Amino acid sequence: MEIKSVPRIVIGGTSSGCGKTTITCALLQALVNRKLKTASFKCGPDYIDTMFHGEIIGTKSSNLDAFFCDNNILRYLLAKNSVNCDISVIEGVMGFYDGMALNTTAASTYETAKITDSPVILAINCKGMANSALAIIKGFYEYKPDSNIKGVILNHMTKSTYEFIKNAIENEFDGKIKVFGYLPKLPEDLIFESRHLGLITSGEIENIRIRLNKLAEIVEDTINIDQIISLANSASELTFNNIEFTKFDKKIRIAVANDRAFCFHYKDNLNLLRDMGADIVYFSPLEDKKLPDNIDGIYIVGGYPELYAEKLSKNTDMKASIKSALENNTPCIAECGGFMYLSDSIDDYKQVGFLPGKSKNTGKLSRFGYVTLTAKNDNLLCCAGDSFRGHEFHYYDCDQNGDNFTASKASGKSWNCVFANKYLYAGYPHIHFYSNIKTAENFYKMCIYKNSMGE
Repeated sequence: MEIKSVPRIVIGGTSSGCGKTTITCALLQALVNRKLKTASFKCGPDYIDTMFHGEIIGTKSSNLDAFFCDNNILRYLLAKNSVNCDISVIEGVMGFYDGMALNTTAASTYETAKITDSPVILAINCKGMANSALAIIKGFYEYKPDSNIKGVILNHMTKSTYEFIKNAIENEFDGKIKVFGYLPKLPEDLIFESRHLGLITSGEIENIRIRLNKLAEIVEDTINIDQIISLANSASELTFNNIEFTKFDKKIRIAVANDRAFCFHYKDNLNLLRDMGADIVYFSPLEDKKLPDNIDGIYIVGGYPELYAEKLSKNTDMKASIKSALENNTPCIAECGGFMYLSDSIDDYKQVGFLPGKSKNTGKLSRFGYVTLTAKNDNLLCCAGDSFRGHEFHYYDCDQNGDNFTASKASGKSWNCVFANKYLYAGYPHIHFYSNIKTAENFYKMCIYKNSMGE
């Protein structure tokens, strides 16, 4: 049993759009500006917010997902990714109690906070209300006795109204709920909504940093950051068992797609491969002419290939390099956008063409949500009958999605998906290795096998 001190807080919200992303970004920037070593996390499967935290704010960032990970693994990953940090900030998902289905709190921010015993600050959009904020707080605070809600931040509130409401809240709850501050009405260019963050290009980053620092200046004035740090330091010690996985004697090189078109991945997936002994080498299907030399495996993550379909199509040298590697049985994982890239075409632009199928925009989310994937045959990641967990989030769909796995949802709905064989996993579901660590070990083993064959 391991015991670690991890100062931490959760920024939860009453709903999507209540301001928790803006508050989280502002707080992270303020903490970084104070020279604190800061880690950040996102509840749930979202890779866009973590990418934003990590690449633009400059903090370590990863996911905490109670669907992908059991309780011990969740605590383990929180501790692992908070090493040598002064504070960890965990951004919630949707409303605080909203889970993977309409009638459950499973995989909600509440469940993550409970599993990790993390103190919660609730963000409330107070536009158009005053005293009614107390009723909202009372409902969230009392709905579950183990909510761990310790305080609130009031969004969209004037300074004069704030002073009145702050006193009313702290009197109503006898000091059990602390009011940590407020955000005034912000100009549009200072508001960060989750749906906007993924479309940031490198040319926009400097402007984003200016905006974030303006936000940080505002919250230094309107939010008591010292009290938030104190709350984080009051968090209980984390207890967990270390996770067992194979550390291989044989080193391998895995080429991972990483550019504007392919940028969605779970950091813990790549770190697990590194911990097993792999070297991760990045390449750009947009800009490079071929795969890196001397690789033993390929990982083409998701992203926005549809936005760059024409440029990807015109990079015929890279397409030929990837197709040749796959025809020579180089082990490959291709998720969502990576799967689309390996298919025949995206819209009317020819892609790698290793797999059949044409991908088109459906205009709506297709098969959105958590899935459990069960193999119908032995393949790169697992044996027939084995399962692991994933998540789908895509507006495009392919007319040939494979049939080597069965995907099932908590609702009971199921469908066939994924092209998979001894050397390949390619399909829309993003996968998380920690839902079944054998998947990462099996991928690694096949990369070793390919290396030893000298193919």
